[in-house]
Parts: sequence; structure tokens; C-alpha cells
Amino acid sequence: MDLAYLRAHPEHLPTFLTHQRIRETPVSGGDICAASRLTLDDGHSVFTKTWSETAGRPVPDGFFATEAAGLRWLREAGAVAVPEVVVALPELLALDWVEPGEPTSEAAERFGRELAALHRAGAPAFGAEWPGFIGALPQDNTPGPGPWSDWFARRRLLPYFRMSVDNGALTGVPAALAEKVIERIGELGGDEPPARIHGDLWPGNLLWGADDRVWLVDPAAHGGHRETDLAQLALFGGAPHLDRILAAYDETWPLADGWRERVPLHQLHLLLVHTALFGAAYRDAVGTAARAALRGAGRATVDR
Repeated sequence: MDLAYLRAHPEHLPTFLTHQRIRETPVSGGDICAASRLTLDDGHSVFTKTWSETAGRPVPDGFFATEAAGLRWLREAGAVAVPEVVVALPELLALDWVEPGEPTSEAAERFGRELAALHRAGAPAFGAEWPGFIGALPQDNTPGPGPWSDWFARRRLLPYFRMSVDNGALTGVPAALAEKVIERIGELGGDEPPARIHGDLWPGNLLWGADDRVWLVDPAAHGGHRETDLAQLALFGGAPHLDRILAAYDETWPLADGWRERVPLHQLHLLLVHTALFGAAYRDAVGTAARAALRGAGRATVDR
């Protein structure tokens, strides 16, 4: 099987894998999916993802189709590096292989400019035309005209807040603070028209390539707020050369006043996803972000 055959007959890939007709090398993946590098007969490589047996349940309907739709939508903007979708089947996804490299300040600055261009490509509405997933959890992509703050509260914060309360991960002061953010989100400012965003842009979803570019992988793509992607880049230790990414972004498409104060608000989505998925270990992080979001809103009001 070479790349031309694979493009013409993507449905044959599972059979070739089952009968070990393709050289397969496992690569590091995540808790949800198993990942491999496939080397084809013409020397071309593709990256494949399959649902992990350790996930404990069958692959959700539309899981890989959703990721493929998001990758294609981001790639259509022609702004930032996104791997090409080679195969999208219910049980697996295959992407063009990206040779990994090391993070550099030059790649970071280029990525900042490209990310601004991606966001500026825009979206017809908040949400998307395809069902959503964030990690293994469903995510409501029902399109809406906005304002962003109302859409974000209903589609991105409230569902995972409720899951986190129901599973016992979010209680006490952190729960009360998060609930207050949801109730007061209209006062926190920052509404903008929908941007074309990755939607799950924590640093682990940046692939620093040997071509000195930053590639976007594992999206939860939708029409959202551009500050959400930038805030997520600062989570869990932060992306390499984050200051260079942000400076290049702001130079290309200046951010609105008060954006730094709104970082915790935008981070609250992924933190609530973590309490919903992984439990109370992230409870304090939710409380800290919610408290900072409310405090930042007060500072922004004073500044105005």
C-alpha cells in the first residue's frame, strides 16, 4: 500500500493493519487513543489514531469524524500548519506524518502570526456544524449568534460545571465561585464576533515540527473567542516561548483591552472539563481561576 492507493481506498486501511501488511511503529498517544506511525511501501508515513482499549467503552459515534471535520476546517483557512486528513473512518483517523522537532523562538513568532490569521478567518456563528467532543466528553456545538458570553456560559461552562458537581469533584467554595462566574459572565466583558479557533489549545496540542513550524493537532474546533485559544496556551506549564507567541499575535492582530484579566475566564472551560473527567484533583484550580476571573472583571471596570 502506497499513499496513492491509500487515498483511493481509505476503507482498506483497517484490513491491511489487521493482517500486518504495513510497518507499524507505536508512538506516544494519550489515555483516550492509541497512536502509531505507519510506513507505506513508497516510504511515506502517516500518523494513525484508534480508540484505546483502556478507555473502558466503545468509541463514541462520530468521534473521529468530528476531529477530521475540525482539522479540515482549520486547514481550509490556509493560515496555520494543520496535518492533512488522509483517512477518516468510524474506528480510526490517519493524518499526514509531521516530523517532530524542537521548539524555537522563530517558530513561536511565526506561529503567533499564523494563529492570528487563523482566528481572523472567522466563523459563521459560535459553535459548529458538526457534533463536538472535548477529550472523551461530548461538547455542545449547537451554533448560536451570540453574544459570546451567553453562548460560552451555556455551551462551554455550565455543562461541565454540572458534571463536576454531580460527580462530587466540585464542592464548597470552588463550586460557588464557578457558579458565580457563570451567573455574572455578562458583566465580565470581552465580547467579540466568532473567530475560527482550535478550541483545545493546551500546550500538548502543539506539535513543534522539524520544519520549524508549529502544527495544530487534536482540535475541538468551532467558532469561538480568540482569547480562548490564547488563554489555553498558558495552561499546564504554558507553551514554549509563550511570550514570543503572544507578542507576535498581538502585533499581527491587536488584542482588546483587558484581555490579560480575562485569561482565567477562558481557562475555566478546560479546567471544568478536567474536574468532569478526572475528579477533585483539579478542584482548587477551578476555584483559583474563577476567583481570578471575578477579580479581573473588577480591575477591568476600574481601568475603564
